[in-house]
Amino acid sequence: MQSTRQKIMATIYPAILFMGKVFGAKAKVVTNQQHIKSMEPLPLNTIILNNGKPLSTLLTNNKKILFVNTASGCGYTPQYAQLQQLQNNNNNVVVIAFPANDFLNQEAKNNEAIAQFCQVNYGVSFPLSQKTTVVGNNMHPIFSWLTSPAKNGWCSQTPEWNFSKYLVAETGELLGYFGSGVSPLDKRLTALL
Repeated sequence: MQSTRQKIMATIYPAILFMGKVFGAKAKVVTNQQHIKSMEPLPLNTIILNNGKPLSTLLTNNKKILFVNTASGCGYTPQYAQLQQLQNNNNNVVVIAFPANDFLNQEAKNNEAIAQFCQVNYGVSFPLSQKTTVVGNNMHPIFSWLTSPAKNGWCSQTPEWNFSKYLVAETGELLGYFGSGVSPLDKRLTALL
């Protein structure tokens, strides 16, 4: 079930995206145009799913991975539906969401409540990690890799807000960062799939 706040945010989501396009708010896109290879392998073995089980790397074999930090009480929360649509329409990508409470207490729910919210309201079937941290000293190892040039080869961009997106190629090359205000269905992202 959606709270009143979540219903309001879902209603104004198109306006939030429009304002982001007009003013460039949280709409940063940075891509690996020089095709710089990573310095360290992507630590997929550090991902523990919402159900307490490790991520099966069979799920990610020969697929691009879109890593997204998420929150259920954010103006960008309707992107869950777009993320699901992206995965449904592209057999060569898997979306992995990392629920985090790093920005204005917008993910106060526990793992079970997060999974239920995502499934009931947005039909999410892509993997959700356990609730984690994506910024600061205690950031998840995946986000440490995504934001460290010494590991990924070039990118230092940390999540600016909830629903920041990082696309990694099948080869482990970080392809790009897409800010919260960039829809998962934006052509700048989908062109890399």
